[in-house]
Amino acid sequence: MRNRTGKSQDQGQTIDLTPMLDVVFIMLIFFIVTATFIKLPGVEVNKMDTVTEESYKKVQILLAVSENNEFWIDKKRIEPSALKINLTRMFNENPKGGMVIQADNESNIESVAKVADIARDIGISPVAISVEND
Repeated sequence: MRNRTGKSQDQGQTIDLTPMLDVVFIMLIFFIVTATFIKLPGVEVNKMDTVTEESYKKVQILLAVSENNEFWIDKKRIEPSALKINLTRMFNENPKGGMVIQADNESNIESVAKVADIARDIGISPVAISVEND
């Protein structure tokens, strides 16, 4: 016999999470695409104090010169003989960006000038030197 009360049997109530998961995945993809990935040089540098005219925001190549005049890119120590090859490779990967040299207070100006000269020969422009702002 049929149930004449007109009530159907209770069915389990569930919450559909599919639209929420879609939104989360869309946000994840958005943040990954718009994120700026900055590669750190890999050595701690004590910068000199100066007053600058303007700051440079568009950095594609970041190179550090340590107090022992060692060159660091992407947390790897680079030999002076391989410096031009590495900078050329990085410049060819993204030719629109510039270069920032982080020079330690104790590093020689000759090492910094060598990096700047190599960058100019390759065609990297602009080349900036990172300093400590007060």
